[in-house]
Amino acid sequence: MSDTEAAPPLSPSRRAALAQAIAAVVVASLPRSVSSAEQAEPAFRPERRWYEAAASMERLARSWGDQSYGAVLVAGGIVIGEGPSRVIQLGDSTAHAEREAIRDAQRRLGRTVLAGSVLYSTSRPCGLCESAAAEAGIARMIYGAELNDAGAPRQ
Repeated sequence: MSDTEAAPPLSPSRRAALAQAIAAVVVASLPRSVSSAEQAEPAFRPERRWYEAAASMERLARSWGDQSYGAVLVAGGIVIGEGPSRVIQLGDSTAHAEREAIRDAQRRLGRTVLAGSVLYSTSRPCGLCESAAAEAGIARMIYGAELNDAGAPRQ
């Protein structure tokens, strides 16, 4: 292969495996247990690109006829969990976008604690989703196109 030729694209399964490996390395470098005071860094600035990733999950949910909500979970500058709403698709009233993003990150990383991560959602998470985020140790919730900062989730 010459310097000007593009590398062949990765298969979806290879891309997923690579993303999982990168996410595991990044999250492994995060502190395992952090007090809520330490989680809320005063210098934190939400990033529009993560909201846009959540919006793409919303479009995906809509494309299959589900509720129009989307969420992503971010740690160390990468998406570690993706969540389109799957309430209608799965017939599961708990399959809200935020909970799907949390479950996806937990599956990818093989652990339930997601300390230091940030949940980006297309709308304000409901009380059950906020409680799930708090239980997972998520540091902060950002929602809506205006990048509203809901702070640390509470149970």
